[in-house]
Amino acid sequence: MANLSQALERSLFAESLARRPGLLQGLDPRVKLVGLLVLLLATGLARNPATLILLYLGSLVLAFASRIPLGFFVKRIWLSVLLFSGVVALPALFLTQGSAWVKLPLGLAISRAGAQTAALLVLRVGTSMSLAILLVLTTAWNSLLKAMAVLHLPEVVVLVLGMAYRYIELLLRLTNDLVLARRSRIVGQLSGAQERRLLGATAGALLTRSLDLSGEVYLAMQARGFRGYPRTLDQFRMRGRDWAAVLTVVCLAAAATWLGR
Repeated sequence: MANLSQALERSLFAESLARRPGLLQGLDPRVKLVGLLVLLLATGLARNPATLILLYLGSLVLAFASRIPLGFFVKRIWLSVLLFSGVVALPALFLTQGSAWVKLPLGLAISRAGAQTAALLVLRVGTSMSLAILLVLTTAWNSLLKAMAVLHLPEVVVLVLGMAYRYIELLLRLTNDLVLARRSRIVGQLSGAQERRLLGATAGALLTRSLDLSGEVYLAMQARGFRGYPRTLDQFRMRGRDWAAVLTVVCLAAAATWLGR
């Protein structure tokens, strides 16, 4: 229940961050979306750890200028990076051919080339995630979906993204209510068989209600004017700071690509 509640709180907190008066919040969503893709391309092409570190430090500066708590931002990124990318990068430390850099017990050794390969992977994933999270935290979801029109994405892709974001939040609330209702009606300890029966009944009820809820969410979105790309009250308009941001991103991406060769 605590994890479900925390997930809901993080979703609401992300919405509040997008409404704060910060550097990235004041830019056109189209500029942020295209700028993210350009920086992700530069991050993927970089082969120098120093270049990736500079790009990551730049994301921290942008997070600070956008009034995003750095502790929240760093933990949200690196816990996932170390959990998933670290597991993938760990074998590279020992399997990559090269001279032994660090010798370990049981005949294991970390090569310099392996350490560099693992560091590149972790830094590349961490930097890419930081840039993507910056876009999501500083842009309202409807505005971000509307900005995707500049990429000419198929409407079905935008529809799936729009429904998934809202539906996951509603599904979390529904799951939280089911768990709370079950806990409030149980007195004493249950046997293993009783716990399994309750778990199966809860999962079945959640599946049935989620199927009904997904149809209601879609009908509610259509009743409010959703026809693929969302309509918002704010009108996108390029201003001087947006053009300055475009020029800065292009120069930064070009410099990172050249330095990261």
